[in-house]
Amino acid sequence: MPTQPECAVPDLTTARQAPLLRFESLLREHAADIEAWFRAQWRATPPPFYGSVDLRNAGFKLAPVDTNLFPAGFNNLNPAFEPLCIQALQAAFERVMPTACGVLLIPENHTRNQFYLENVAVLTELIHNAGYRVHVGSLRDDLHEPETLPLASGRELVLHPIQRTADGHVRIDGFTPCLVLLNNDLSGGRPALLENLGQPVIPPLGVGWSSRLKTQHFTQYNAVGAEFGELLGIDPWWVTPMFRNCGSVNFKEHEGEDCVARNVELLLEDIRAKYKQYNVTEEPFVIVKADAGTYGMGVMTVKSGDELRHLNRKTRKKMSATKEGREVDAVIIQEGVPTLERVDGDGELPGGPAEPVVYMIDHYVVGGFYRVNAGRSTQENLNAPGARFKQLAFAEPGVHPHHGGEADCHTNRFYAYGVVARLALLAAAREIAHVHAAEPSVTVAQPVEAA
Repeated sequence: MPTQPECAVPDLTTARQAPLLRFESLLREHAADIEAWFRAQWRATPPPFYGSVDLRNAGFKLAPVDTNLFPAGFNNLNPAFEPLCIQALQAAFERVMPTACGVLLIPENHTRNQFYLENVAVLTELIHNAGYRVHVGSLRDDLHEPETLPLASGRELVLHPIQRTADGHVRIDGFTPCLVLLNNDLSGGRPALLENLGQPVIPPLGVGWSSRLKTQHFTQYNAVGAEFGELLGIDPWWVTPMFRNCGSVNFKEHEGEDCVARNVELLLEDIRAKYKQYNVTEEPFVIVKADAGTYGMGVMTVKSGDELRHLNRKTRKKMSATKEGREVDAVIIQEGVPTLERVDGDGELPGGPAEPVVYMIDHYVVGGFYRVNAGRSTQENLNAPGARFKQLAFAEPGVHPHHGGEADCHTNRFYAYGVVARLALLAAAREIAHVHAAEPSVTVAQPVEAA
């Protein structure tokens, strides 16, 4: 497997006697059992087409804090792993539709975020290099003819308006795709243009943020974590963030806040009990965030219930809406997992607290990067203004352990990231299975061949 000698590996301050060290040792010792278990899980529940997972390494636990089914950072992956991405894309497309030869990629509507557009361009190149015809179609209402966007990398991205035919298929001028690949998280709602298509839409519309909830995901993840804990004989808490939730919440109108505050206090009690069990001296905290949405919006760190009872106007405003202006009407109250990882500054990128983000296509780990935010503490959400990405951060993609190395050497640390990320991906797979069961129309009988 190729390595990148100039990769920056974070300074890991994990104590060698910490539970994580034992966890990494168990992963190395039981890698064959773990991989066999994953293979059985994927046979029972096919993986999502792709996904990314934000992890937090506290030293005493390693857990996912967010799972994205519309990953938007392919431009931050190590180019050395392009062959791995291509092979995984081929496997993913063949699983979804073995006869497919043309793909319509639908991105987010915003066209001013150059970093996101670079992600779309890289993903388009990967699909093309995997052997598929691919065009980018936009859901923008104001797009009536192809628009070419020049990018800082020297690439050009061409956006096409999408047409829907009378027989229920989508196309762009001169091209009818076999399937539609979404890189748009549907925070603004399910587009009527894509409902009941004669072509597969992946991921399905039902797992966009217009209907998906983080509490549903972490309910599935709790079950996955418990099964994995039984497999390894460990406390599932090592890989599972505890959480609670309430009913309806309206921060602008001060509605439901007391319920959130009480649940914050109950969760803090549970965290303190776990900290006492494992002699953890960190200060407990929780993350309160919108139950639906992404881009790090609608998130705050809380250390007591009273903080919820005395929110200032600025915080209320921040917690009242997420992407696309969607109103926050429910929150997840999640155990805060501090990060003990840090990336040093390099003259161009300031150093700061870091968290690994792992990327997967089908069930394959294809690499990742570190999100770094010099303006945030180890207890805060790093996916916030000021966040930067340490490109090429993973020296290896994390697909296998190093049996001859130390338990916490870089290869084994990255393998641990890959294992926990795949646990989150499995939870997402079970989410998607429920969507397919509830929306049988997402199963397409006779897709068209690409023109």
